[in-house]
Amino acid sequence: MRTLLLIAALAVAQAHEIGTTRVTASFDEGTYDVALETDAPALLEKLQAATGLSSTNLQDYDEVFRSHVTLEFAGASVTPAIAYSETIHFTGPIPAGARDFAWTFGWTFATYSLSVAGVTQWIEGADRSTPALLLPPNRLSSALGYFRLGFTHILPNGLDHMLFVLGIYFLSRRARSVLLQVSAFTLAHSITLGLSLYGLVSVSPGIVEPMIALSIAYVAIENIFLSELKPWRVGLVFAFGLLHGLGFAGALRDLELPRSEFAAALVGFNVGVEAGQLAVIAAAFALVGWYCSRHAWYRSRVTTPASALIACVAVYWTLERVFY
Repeated sequence: MRTLLLIAALAVAQAHEIGTTRVTASFDEGTYDVALETDAPALLEKLQAATGLSSTNLQDYDEVFRSHVTLEFAGASVTPAIAYSETIHFTGPIPAGARDFAWTFGWTFATYSLSVAGVTQWIEGADRSTPALLLPPNRLSSALGYFRLGFTHILPNGLDHMLFVLGIYFLSRRARSVLLQVSAFTLAHSITLGLSLYGLVSVSPGIVEPMIALSIAYVAIENIFLSELKPWRVGLVFAFGLLHGLGFAGALRDLELPRSEFAAALVGFNVGVEAGQLAVIAAAFALVGWYCSRHAWYRSRVTTPASALIACVAVYWTLERVFY
């Protein structure tokens, strides 16, 4: 029952609430340049609503715009010069002795990326970023950054991928069933993630995203009619994994990484994705599997209703992604 309530609560949210905002911070010879790319018309509408003005010049809203943006070095706020254009730039000198940088942007509610010295973190709306070191990252810290991106792409930002993994988990109480499906899914999405990152495969998100939603619906509906793992199920999960890999690839492509970072990004991100999937399975086991799967009523009270709810959410997403 707790699992059903959790799924129902999450169902009201959209999968992958990632907005159009992107922030890149660079540092050179004692100065900083923070480049903000965002939806300029939407930002202008928010500024007009906040001030009651009708000007279309962002510069006219400088004071109120600054009130919702914070740049910090070593925990202390700085006042940057701001150049308003298609890409908004914040510039100024780095305070003496500062070794880390943090950022807050209160003009968006969506998840967006902040890249600092080659390491990307994802920020939820107006949340403050995690302080990032100004020194160039070593390979380990870079890999950890991509690991975090992969993990957060599942938890908490990948509700559709979470529901797919739960669909895999709910089919059978046997660990072998879960292991075979997860292994097939992992192998498949690793293939297309790598091919997409290197530009060897490219499929429009307009095709990939509805198909991902449809794959979730299929797995959930099949759970209602099957009680054991069938050979074709593993093949289908592999095929669906290819689709999900194309979806994962979008997060890395959007970073516009230099080719020299492809390998580190691919490994770190992929391991993060796997850790996120295992965390979902571990949570499902702790909530319902450990106790409920030992009882004869597991399918009727857990598998069937949970799968039906997942299927309803996935069908809604499919229609939404096709028609809207």
